[in-house]
Amino acid sequence: MPALRPATPEDSAALAALIRLSFARQTEVTDPPPSALQETGESIASHFTAGGGGALIEGPVACLLWEEKEGGLYVGRLAVHPDWRGRGLAKRLLAAAEAEARARRLPRLHLSTRLVLLDNRKFFAGCGFIETTRHAHPGYAYPTFVDMEKRC
Repeated sequence: MPALRPATPEDSAALAALIRLSFARQTEVTDPPPSALQETGESIASHFTAGGGGALIEGPVACLLWEEKEGGLYVGRLAVHPDWRGRGLAKRLLAAAEAEARARRLPRLHLSTRLVLLDNRKFFAGCGFIETTRHAHPGYAYPTFVDMEKRC
């Protein structure tokens, strides 16, 4: 099993490529399209410059980014290479994020996911996240995504 380690700014280009590939192969088409498809090495590097962090599983074959936000550790851009899915890598990354939140004495992890991505919602619920608030993307009259959180 590949090793898990902290992500660094030097990983930015590889992480952006992995994120774009992973989100391009999601289970359902989303409207609007995922902003993750626009990630670049520069945009990921700016995440680190702004104080964000993350973890990756060597290759990289999986990654997760985080930042302190709204009294918790916000996790996003969870990406697993399509050839590596179903091996528990996403759970390993979420466990690393939870350990990071505890180290920072933050009481919760939180994230957002699209409502139509039922597999994602079910996965996060299985990891202990609960749905909290539904939101609409700008220009949409109906909810398109949901916030979820897990107490640490």
